[in-house]
Amino acid sequence: MTQPQMQEDQVISFLRKRDYRFVRELGQGACGKTVLLYDDQIEKHFVCKKYSPYSESQREALFSNFVREIKLLYHIHHPNVVRVFNSYLYPETFSGYILMEFVDGSDIQEFAKKCPEQVNELFVQAITGFGYLERSGVLHRDIRPGNLLVGADGQLKIIDLGFGKRVRATVDFTKSISLNWWCQPPSEFSEGRYDFATEVYFLGKLFESIIQDNGISHFKFTDALGRMCQHDRFPRTQSFVDVERTIQSDQFFEIGFSEEQLRAYRAFADSVSQHIRRLAYGAKYADDADRIQTQLNDAYRSFMLEEVVPDTAVVLRCLVVGNYYYGKSGFPTRCVRDFVRLLKASTSEQRRIIIGNLHTRLNALPRYSQLETDEVPF
Repeated sequence: MTQPQMQEDQVISFLRKRDYRFVRELGQGACGKTVLLYDDQIEKHFVCKKYSPYSESQREALFSNFVREIKLLYHIHHPNVVRVFNSYLYPETFSGYILMEFVDGSDIQEFAKKCPEQVNELFVQAITGFGYLERSGVLHRDIRPGNLLVGADGQLKIIDLGFGKRVRATVDFTKSISLNWWCQPPSEFSEGRYDFATEVYFLGKLFESIIQDNGISHFKFTDALGRMCQHDRFPRTQSFVDVERTIQSDQFFEIGFSEEQLRAYRAFADSVSQHIRRLAYGAKYADDADRIQTQLNDAYRSFMLEEVVPDTAVVLRCLVVGNYYYGKSGFPTRCVRDFVRLLKASTSEQRRIIIGNLHTRLNALPRYSQLETDEVPF
């Protein structure tokens, strides 16, 4: 029997909804109640957040916050930010649900109390996650211990973007929000201002509290943290990107890299970040430093007489396995040359640091699903 042809904009109704097993309640926030569910078919736990404001009179007014959180989560894909898997919205009744990744662990304060030796790694993960949100133009706007969860494996996840918003214009920076802050607000609150420098302050104060409460003396990024915690705005580090660069510099110099080697790495990593516009969710990274060096060296020999690489894909496929959108031209040949020389001159431990930092750069790039570009196979 011939199936009728699908029409453009036709609504497709799925006949069976997925059922989940209730496990336990997890908590109640200003705009939502969360429970833990279990999917018997794929044997996976999920967090389900139901739109359920404290005050029923605020249901309609706060519904936009809930929808905003869903929109933000669907555009975000990073190892240190909680993932969203599905959502159900019912605008006519101002209700809905989000199915999200379950983090089996504790909040960052509890985890640091049990495992204080991991505070340096937690700091790097937090900066990396918030750096990604910053590059994506997303302000979290509710940085507090309960919104940074750490799994039993030490993986940090930023959760709860219910107050978050995507910054699209300068005017967005000047709109303050009303929350009960857990520490002294920074100086710009007197001006009704909240931006990424404000986020830097609150994350800095969170780690300052963790370090002081647990008597931690082995924290490696004291200078960077001190600049994050400045109450006055202008002496403070202004962005997570700046903090990331400071951390990378500390890591590079700590293991014996020179200024020249650091410049070679940064020039190459910057060019890669600028030329990969979006990565597919399924894209993988090359991690064999010897193989990367060999492939880049062979690629370099094919265009070494040119000022810029004729086709950037020749370089990018040495680093990424999978699909991505990229800019074809403008990648400086000297950046490839200097990076190959850097790999050749580095020890195995230095190579591991170089490739790890490069992967951090790639993690910060926007992601896309194949469904966004490929035809759905109905």
